[in-house]
Amino acid sequence: MTETPETDEIRGTAQGAAPVPLSVLDLVTVGAGRTATQALRTSVEIARLAEARGFHRYWVAEHHSMPGVASSSPAVILAHLAAHTDRIRLGSGGVMLPNHAPLVIAEQFGTLEAMAPGRIDLGLGRAPGTDGATAAALRRTQRLGEGADDFPEQLAELVRFLDDDFPDGHPYARIHAVPGPVQATSPGGVQSPHRPPVWLLGSSGFSARLAGVLGLPFAFAHHFSAQNTIPALDLYRESFRPSAVLDAPYALIGVAAIAADEEKEARRQVLAAALSMVRLRTGRPGLVPTPEEAEAYEFSPMEREFVGSWNANVIHGTADEVRAGLDDLQKRTGADELMITGNAHSGDVRLRSYELIADAYGLTGNQAAQA
Repeated sequence: MTETPETDEIRGTAQGAAPVPLSVLDLVTVGAGRTATQALRTSVEIARLAEARGFHRYWVAEHHSMPGVASSSPAVILAHLAAHTDRIRLGSGGVMLPNHAPLVIAEQFGTLEAMAPGRIDLGLGRAPGTDGATAAALRRTQRLGEGADDFPEQLAELVRFLDDDFPDGHPYARIHAVPGPVQATSPGGVQSPHRPPVWLLGSSGFSARLAGVLGLPFAFAHHFSAQNTIPALDLYRESFRPSAVLDAPYALIGVAAIAADEEKEARRQVLAAALSMVRLRTGRPGLVPTPEEAEAYEFSPMEREFVGSWNANVIHGTADEVRAGLDDLQKRTGADELMITGNAHSGDVRLRSYELIADAYGLTGNQAAQA
Protein backbone atom coordinates (compact mmCIF):
# COMPACT_ATOMS: atom_id res chain seq x y z
CA MET A 1 0.00 0.00 0.00
CA THR A 2 1.29 3.45 -0.89
CA GLU A 3 1.64 5.72 2.10
CA THR A 4 -0.19 9.05 2.01
CA PRO A 5 1.00 12.53 3.03
CA GLU A 6 -0.92 11.93 6.26
CA THR A 7 1.30 8.90 6.93
CA ASP A 8 4.38 11.11 6.65
CA GLU A 9 2.84 13.38 9.29
CA ILE A 10 2.38 10.42 11.63
CA ARG A 11 5.72 8.66 11.40
CA GLY A 12 8.66 10.48 12.87
CA THR A 13 12.38 10.09 12.29
CA ALA A 14 14.78 9.27 15.13
CA GLN A 15 17.31 12.04 15.79
CA GLY A 16 20.81 11.82 17.19
CA ALA A 17 21.42 8.56 19.05
CA ALA A 18 17.76 8.06 20.01
CA PRO A 19 16.40 4.64 19.00
CA VAL A 20 13.04 6.17 17.95
CA PRO A 21 11.61 9.68 17.66
CA LEU A 22 11.32 11.50 20.99
CA SER A 23 8.38 13.77 21.77
CA VAL A 24 6.92 15.77 24.67
CA LEU A 25 3.64 15.41 26.58
CA ASP A 26 2.74 18.53 28.59
CA LEU A 27 0.24 18.73 31.45
CA VAL A 28 1.08 22.40 32.11
CA THR A 29 1.79 21.58 35.74
CA VAL A 30 1.42 24.35 38.32
CA GLY A 31 3.61 24.22 41.41
CA ALA A 32 2.82 25.59 44.85
CA GLY A 33 3.59 29.31 44.97
CA ARG A 34 3.35 29.61 41.18
CA THR A 35 0.63 30.68 38.78
CA ALA A 36 -0.98 29.21 35.68
CA THR A 37 0.53 32.14 33.77
CA GLN A 38 4.01 31.01 34.78
CA ALA A 39 3.20 27.40 33.90
CA LEU A 40 2.01 28.40 30.42
CA ARG A 41 5.16 30.46 29.88
CA THR A 42 7.17 27.37 30.77
CA SER A 43 5.20 25.41 28.17
CA VAL A 44 6.24 27.90 25.50
CA GLU A 45 9.88 27.61 26.60
CA ILE A 46 9.78 23.82 26.52
CA ALA A 47 8.05 23.79 23.12
CA ARG A 48 10.72 26.10 21.71
CA LEU A 49 13.46 23.93 23.20
CA ALA A 50 11.84 20.77 21.85
CA GLU A 51 11.64 22.28 18.38
CA ALA A 52 15.21 23.57 18.45
CA ARG A 53 16.63 20.23 19.62
CA GLY A 54 14.73 17.89 17.28
CA PHE A 55 11.89 16.43 19.35
CA HIS A 56 9.20 15.27 16.94
CA ARG A 57 5.94 16.51 18.45
CA TYR A 58 4.51 18.37 21.44
CA TRP A 59 1.14 17.30 22.83
CA VAL A 60 -1.08 18.80 25.53
CA ALA A 61 -3.44 16.65 27.63
CA GLU A 62 -7.00 17.58 28.63
CA HIS A 63 -7.66 17.49 32.38
CA HIS A 64 -10.28 19.21 34.51
CA SER A 65 -10.78 20.39 38.09
CA MET A 66 -7.15 19.74 39.07
CA PRO A 67 -5.40 22.82 40.53
CA GLY A 68 -1.95 21.49 39.64
CA VAL A 69 -2.80 20.84 35.96
CA ALA A 70 -3.60 23.88 33.79
CA SER A 71 -4.29 22.02 30.53
CA SER A 72 -8.09 22.06 30.59
CA SER A 73 -8.31 23.67 27.13
CA PRO A 74 -5.85 21.96 24.76
CA ALA A 75 -7.04 23.79 21.63
CA VAL A 76 -6.44 27.18 23.26
CA ILE A 77 -2.97 26.20 24.46
CA LEU A 78 -2.06 24.71 21.08
CA ALA A 79 -3.02 27.93 19.33
CA HIS A 80 -0.67 29.79 21.69
CA LEU A 81 2.15 27.31 21.08
CA ALA A 82 1.60 27.49 17.31
CA ALA A 83 2.27 31.23 17.48
CA HIS A 84 5.61 30.61 19.20
CA THR A 85 6.95 27.72 17.10
CA ASP A 86 7.58 27.06 13.41
CA ARG A 87 8.18 23.35 12.71
CA ILE A 88 7.38 21.01 15.58
CA ARG A 89 4.14 19.04 15.38
CA LEU A 90 1.53 20.15 17.93
CA GLY A 91 -1.41 18.13 19.15
CA SER A 92 -3.74 16.86 21.82
CA GLY A 93 -2.74 13.99 24.00
CA GLY A 94 -5.63 14.04 24.10
CA VAL A 95 -8.96 15.68 23.72
CA MET A 96 -11.52 13.63 25.64
CA LEU A 97 -14.12 13.03 22.93
CA PRO A 98 -17.11 12.23 25.19
CA ASN A 99 -16.74 15.69 26.80
CA HIS A 100 -17.39 17.52 23.51
CA ALA A 101 -19.65 17.58 20.48
CA PRO A 102 -17.72 16.14 17.51
CA LEU A 103 -18.53 19.21 15.40
CA VAL A 104 -16.91 21.49 17.99
CA ILE A 105 -13.70 19.44 17.94
CA ALA A 106 -13.66 19.43 14.13
CA GLU A 107 -14.04 23.21 14.12
CA GLN A 108 -11.36 23.76 16.74
CA PHE A 109 -8.80 21.52 15.05
CA GLY A 110 -9.70 22.80 11.62
CA THR A 111 -8.89 26.25 12.95
CA LEU A 112 -5.60 25.02 14.39
CA GLU A 113 -4.74 23.39 11.07
CA ALA A 114 -5.39 26.72 9.35
CA MET A 115 -3.05 28.41 11.85
CA ALA A 116 -0.26 25.85 11.55
CA PRO A 117 -0.78 23.90 8.30
CA GLY A 118 0.59 20.37 8.32
CA ARG A 119 1.64 20.52 11.99
CA ILE A 120 -1.48 19.52 13.95
CA ASP A 121 -2.32 16.12 15.49
CA LEU A 122 -5.72 15.23 16.92
CA GLY A 123 -5.33 12.68 19.70
CA LEU A 124 -8.60 11.42 21.17
CA GLY A 125 -9.44 9.66 24.42
CA ARG A 126 -12.64 8.13 25.75
CA ALA A 127 -12.07 8.82 29.47
CA PRO A 128 -13.38 12.05 31.04
CA GLY A 129 -9.97 13.31 32.19
CA THR A 130 -11.45 14.06 35.60
CA ASP A 131 -13.83 12.74 38.29
CA GLY A 132 -17.44 11.78 37.70
CA ALA A 133 -19.00 14.95 39.11
CA THR A 134 -16.82 17.17 36.93
CA ALA A 135 -17.56 15.01 33.91
CA ALA A 136 -21.27 15.46 34.57
CA ALA A 137 -20.80 19.23 34.72
CA LEU A 138 -18.88 19.17 31.42
CA ARG A 139 -21.43 17.01 29.63
CA ARG A 140 -24.59 18.38 31.27
CA THR A 141 -25.74 14.84 31.96
CA GLN A 142 -25.51 12.20 34.67
CA ARG A 143 -25.43 9.38 32.10
CA LEU A 144 -21.65 9.26 31.92
CA GLY A 145 -21.27 5.69 30.73
CA GLU A 146 -23.20 6.52 27.62
CA GLY A 147 -20.43 8.76 26.25
CA ALA A 148 -17.76 6.09 26.64
CA ASP A 149 -20.00 3.39 25.17
CA ASP A 150 -20.75 5.58 22.16
CA PHE A 151 -17.10 6.38 21.51
CA PRO A 152 -16.83 4.51 18.16
CA GLU A 153 -19.95 6.29 16.86
CA GLN A 154 -18.69 9.68 18.10
CA LEU A 155 -15.34 9.01 16.46
CA ALA A 156 -16.96 8.12 13.15
CA GLU A 157 -19.04 11.32 13.28
CA LEU A 158 -15.97 13.44 14.03
CA VAL A 159 -14.02 11.94 11.11
CA ARG A 160 -17.00 12.63 8.82
CA PHE A 161 -16.94 16.27 9.88
CA LEU A 162 -13.16 16.48 9.36
CA ASP A 163 -13.47 14.99 5.87
CA ASP A 164 -16.79 16.70 5.09
CA ASP A 165 -18.16 13.48 3.59
CA PHE A 166 -21.49 12.65 5.22
CA PRO A 167 -23.53 10.66 2.68
CA ASP A 168 -26.55 12.15 0.96
CA GLY A 169 -29.61 11.89 3.13
CA HIS A 170 -27.67 11.99 6.41
CA PRO A 171 -29.08 14.55 8.90
CA TYR A 172 -25.67 16.27 8.96
CA ALA A 173 -25.00 16.18 5.21
CA ARG A 174 -25.58 19.94 4.92
CA ILE A 175 -23.52 20.81 8.00
CA HIS A 176 -19.86 21.67 7.52
CA ALA A 177 -16.96 22.10 9.92
CA VAL A 178 -15.27 25.40 9.02
CA PRO A 179 -12.37 25.82 8.46
CA GLY A 180 -12.51 22.59 6.49
CA PRO A 181 -12.81 20.84 3.12
CA VAL A 182 -16.11 22.55 2.21
CA GLN A 183 -14.16 25.72 1.52
CA ALA A 184 -12.36 24.04 -1.36
CA THR A 185 -15.67 23.11 -3.01
CA SER A 186 -17.24 26.55 -2.61
CA PRO A 187 -17.11 28.89 -5.64
CA GLY A 188 -13.61 30.32 -5.85
CA GLY A 189 -12.55 28.23 -2.86
CA VAL A 190 -9.02 27.06 -2.13
CA GLN A 191 -8.35 24.83 0.85
CA SER A 192 -5.24 23.22 2.29
CA PRO A 193 -5.04 19.48 1.51
CA HIS A 194 -4.01 18.79 5.09
CA ARG A 195 -6.29 17.74 7.87
CA PRO A 196 -5.11 16.72 11.33
CA PRO A 197 -4.25 13.01 11.59
CA VAL A 198 -6.46 11.26 14.15
CA TRP A 199 -4.79 9.24 16.90
CA LEU A 200 -6.52 7.05 19.47
CA LEU A 201 -5.26 7.20 23.04
CA GLY A 202 -5.74 4.60 25.72
CA SER A 203 -4.68 3.05 29.01
CA SER A 204 -6.33 -0.35 28.43
CA GLY A 205 -7.34 -2.60 25.56
CA PHE A 206 -10.47 -0.88 24.22
CA SER A 207 -8.83 1.91 22.22
CA ALA A 208 -5.91 -0.35 21.32
CA ARG A 209 -8.23 -2.76 19.53
CA LEU A 210 -10.29 0.03 17.95
CA ALA A 211 -7.17 1.82 16.67
CA GLY A 212 -5.95 -1.45 15.18
CA VAL A 213 -9.23 -2.29 13.48
CA LEU A 214 -9.45 1.22 11.99
CA GLY A 215 -5.80 1.32 10.95
CA LEU A 216 -5.07 4.42 13.05
CA PRO A 217 -1.95 5.36 15.03
CA PHE A 218 -2.15 4.53 18.74
CA ALA A 219 -0.78 6.25 21.84
CA PHE A 220 -0.64 4.34 25.13
CA ALA A 221 -0.47 5.97 28.57
CA HIS A 222 2.44 3.95 29.97
CA HIS A 223 3.14 6.76 32.45
CA PHE A 224 0.09 5.84 34.53
CA SER A 225 -0.85 2.35 33.34
CA ALA A 226 2.48 0.59 32.95
CA GLN A 227 1.13 -2.88 33.75
CA ASN A 228 -1.09 -2.72 30.68
CA THR A 229 1.46 -1.39 28.20
CA ILE A 230 2.71 -4.57 26.54
CA PRO A 231 -0.72 -6.30 26.45
CA ALA A 232 -2.28 -3.20 24.88
CA LEU A 233 0.47 -2.80 22.29
CA ASP A 234 0.25 -6.50 21.44
CA LEU A 235 -3.51 -6.18 21.02
CA TYR A 236 -3.09 -3.13 18.79
CA ARG A 237 -0.59 -4.88 16.54
CA GLU A 238 -2.65 -8.08 16.37
CA SER A 239 -5.82 -6.14 15.54
CA PHE A 240 -4.21 -3.82 12.99
CA ARG A 241 -5.70 -3.65 9.52
CA PRO A 242 -3.95 -1.55 6.85
CA SER A 243 -5.86 1.62 6.00
CA ALA A 244 -5.59 4.73 3.86
CA VAL A 245 -3.81 6.27 6.85
CA LEU A 246 -1.25 3.57 7.71
CA ASP A 247 -0.01 0.42 6.05
CA ALA A 248 1.56 -0.86 9.29
CA PRO A 249 1.01 -0.21 13.03
CA TYR A 250 2.51 2.90 14.61
CA ALA A 251 2.43 3.17 18.40
CA LEU A 252 3.90 5.70 20.76
CA ILE A 253 3.91 5.46 24.55
CA GLY A 254 3.79 8.21 27.13
CA VAL A 255 6.72 7.94 29.55
CA ALA A 256 7.24 9.76 32.84
CA ALA A 257 10.88 10.85 33.07
CA ILE A 258 12.88 13.47 34.96
CA ALA A 259 16.59 14.06 34.44
CA ALA A 260 18.67 16.25 36.73
CA ASP A 261 22.33 17.14 37.06
CA GLU A 262 22.53 14.94 40.16
CA GLU A 263 20.63 11.75 40.91
CA LYS A 264 19.70 12.97 44.39
CA GLU A 265 17.97 16.01 42.94
CA ALA A 266 16.03 13.85 40.49
CA ARG A 267 14.81 11.71 43.42
CA ARG A 268 13.66 14.85 45.28
CA GLN A 269 11.69 16.08 42.27
CA VAL A 270 10.07 12.71 41.68
CA LEU A 271 9.04 12.43 45.33
CA ALA A 272 7.24 15.79 45.11
CA ALA A 273 5.39 14.72 41.97
CA ALA A 274 4.44 11.45 43.69
CA LEU A 275 3.02 13.31 46.69
CA SER A 276 0.89 15.28 44.25
CA MET A 277 -0.43 11.98 42.87
CA VAL A 278 -1.11 10.66 46.39
CA ARG A 279 -3.29 13.68 47.06
CA LEU A 280 -5.05 13.36 43.73
CA ARG A 281 -5.80 9.66 44.22
CA THR A 282 -7.18 10.31 47.71
CA GLY A 283 -9.53 13.07 46.62
CA ARG A 284 -7.31 16.00 47.64
CA PRO A 285 -6.00 17.41 44.36
CA GLY A 286 -3.82 20.47 44.69
CA LEU A 287 -0.80 22.28 43.33
CA VAL A 288 2.41 20.30 42.86
CA PRO A 289 4.27 20.55 46.19
CA THR A 290 7.87 21.61 46.57
CA PRO A 291 10.54 18.95 47.13
CA GLU A 292 11.03 20.38 50.61
CA GLU A 293 7.36 19.86 51.45
CA ALA A 294 7.50 16.31 50.13
CA GLU A 295 10.61 15.50 52.18
CA ALA A 296 8.91 16.79 55.33
CA TYR A 297 5.63 14.99 54.65
CA GLU A 298 4.81 11.97 56.85
CA PHE A 299 3.63 9.29 54.44
CA SER A 300 1.38 6.59 55.84
CA PRO A 301 2.39 2.97 55.13
CA MET A 302 -0.27 2.77 52.42
CA GLU A 303 0.92 6.04 50.87
CA ARG A 304 4.53 4.85 50.92
CA GLU A 305 3.50 1.70 49.12
CA PHE A 306 1.72 3.79 46.48
CA VAL A 307 4.73 6.09 46.08
CA GLY A 308 7.06 3.12 45.63
CA SER A 309 4.79 1.59 43.00
CA TRP A 310 4.26 4.91 41.20
CA ASN A 311 7.92 5.92 41.13
CA ALA A 312 8.98 2.48 39.89
CA ASN A 313 7.56 3.56 36.53
CA VAL A 314 9.12 7.04 36.52
CA ILE A 315 12.49 7.02 34.80
CA HIS A 316 14.68 9.42 36.77
CA GLY A 317 18.27 10.20 37.57
CA THR A 318 21.15 11.75 35.69
CA ALA A 319 20.93 12.25 31.94
CA ASP A 320 22.80 9.01 31.26
CA GLU A 321 20.58 7.07 33.66
CA VAL A 322 17.43 8.42 32.03
CA ARG A 323 18.76 7.61 28.57
CA ALA A 324 19.49 4.04 29.67
CA GLY A 325 15.98 3.73 31.14
CA LEU A 326 14.33 5.07 27.99
CA ASP A 327 16.40 2.78 25.78
CA ASP A 328 15.46 -0.25 27.87
CA LEU A 329 11.77 0.66 27.84
CA GLN A 330 11.77 1.07 24.05
CA LYS A 331 13.43 -2.33 23.61
CA ARG A 332 10.94 -4.05 25.94
CA THR A 333 7.86 -2.53 24.33
CA GLY A 334 8.93 -2.06 20.72
CA ALA A 335 7.34 1.40 20.81
CA ASP A 336 7.73 3.39 17.59
CA GLU A 337 8.02 6.66 19.50
CA LEU A 338 8.59 7.77 23.10
CA MET A 339 6.60 10.77 24.38
CA ILE A 340 8.20 12.09 27.55
CA THR A 341 6.26 13.83 30.28
CA GLY A 342 8.32 15.45 33.02
CA ASN A 343 6.16 16.64 35.89
CA ALA A 344 7.87 18.69 38.58
CA HIS A 345 7.17 21.61 40.89
CA SER A 346 9.46 24.03 39.08
CA GLY A 347 9.31 25.03 35.43
CA ASP A 348 13.08 25.43 35.46
CA VAL A 349 13.45 21.79 36.55
CA ARG A 350 11.19 20.61 33.74
CA LEU A 351 13.05 22.67 31.16
CA ARG A 352 16.43 21.44 32.41
CA SER A 353 15.22 17.84 32.27
CA TYR A 354 14.41 18.08 28.56
CA GLU A 355 17.74 19.81 27.92
CA LEU A 356 19.61 17.00 29.63
CA ILE A 357 17.71 14.29 27.75
CA ALA A 358 18.45 16.05 24.46
CA ASP A 359 22.13 16.26 25.43
CA ALA A 360 22.24 12.57 26.37
CA TYR A 361 21.01 11.59 22.89
CA GLY A 362 23.04 14.19 21.05
CA LEU A 363 19.94 15.92 19.70
CA THR A 364 21.24 19.01 17.91
CA GLY A 365 18.16 19.94 15.94
CA ASN A 366 20.15 20.06 12.69
CA GLN A 367 18.59 16.86 11.39
CA ALA A 368 15.07 18.07 12.21
CA ALA A 369 15.63 21.40 10.52
CA GLN A 370 16.81 19.67 7.34
CA ALA A 371 14.00 17.07 7.26
